[in-house]
Amino acid sequence: MTLRSVIDVGTNSVKVLLGAVTGREVLPVWETSRQTRLGQGFYADHRLQSGPIESTAVVVAAFAEEARKRGAVSVRVIATSAAREASNAHELLEAIRRTSGLVCEVIPGSLEAEWGFGGVTTNPLYASQRLLILDVGGGSTEFILGHHGHACFSESYPLGSVRLFERFQTSEFPHSDELGSVRSYVRDFVTVHVKPHLQPLFDAEGSPEMAVGIGGTTSILAMIQSGTGDFDRELIERTRFTLVELRALNERLWSLPLAERRRLPGLPPERADVILTGTAIYEGILEVMNLQMLGISTRGLRFAALLDSGNS
Repeated sequence: MTLRSVIDVGTNSVKVLLGAVTGREVLPVWETSRQTRLGQGFYADHRLQSGPIESTAVVVAAFAEEARKRGAVSVRVIATSAAREASNAHELLEAIRRTSGLVCEVIPGSLEAEWGFGGVTTNPLYASQRLLILDVGGGSTEFILGHHGHACFSESYPLGSVRLFERFQTSEFPHSDELGSVRSYVRDFVTVHVKPHLQPLFDAEGSPEMAVGIGGTTSILAMIQSGTGDFDRELIERTRFTLVELRALNERLWSLPLAERRRLPGLPPERADVILTGTAIYEGILEVMNLQMLGISTRGLRFAALLDSGNS
């Protein structure tokens, strides 16, 4: 058994996982996240802003130090969508190197998708099912279709909760027109860019038994649904949303002013704005792809990155 750590620098938050790795199994020992909103103000000119860069680097250094104190023999830092697209990504990488002494890897979308699938299927419940795995992040969404632990399609698309929030600038008191605009955008995006690639696979081999969401948005939705503010992996992974239930929860969240959303049990106050666009993305994907059920996994990208760290 080896303790390894992965720090994941995303568009919205920095997440860390310290896990005990034995063969192809990962036992989480410590995991947490902190929002730094690296993608704030990014999509106007695709330049990362100095404030979020520095905040992100400081959090990475703090997480790395804590992981080592807890026994990590290795600490790996990876970055995803915002860093991939940024014209000044070197400034982020240098800030992380300066504050922590660590090299940050900017991973391609294809690898992010592959790792997302690999992480989910470490759960025996999903290892043999035909799944469409959806990882809605701040800047991108990964779509991974697979069966028996092997992906037959994986692609990353520029559709994310922070990206949409920056685009639509949702007000503190959202109204139905705003929700309608976001819904239309998501439906059009998935119809034009995603469905032509996935639908032929659905037609040829059958629709997936379930869509499975990974990442912070779906875990938060499960905690909102249960009314608990505590991260409970078993409770989250038992949660299922029908499309009808997901649509109802989406409309409930959009009906609440920002101040009320910040008080909802299970919803971190700092994510009360982008939860609207993240939930709308999941709803739109299920609707366009005619999927009726959304499961949830807490074992995505970072689980697979830990397994891969033994080979890096």
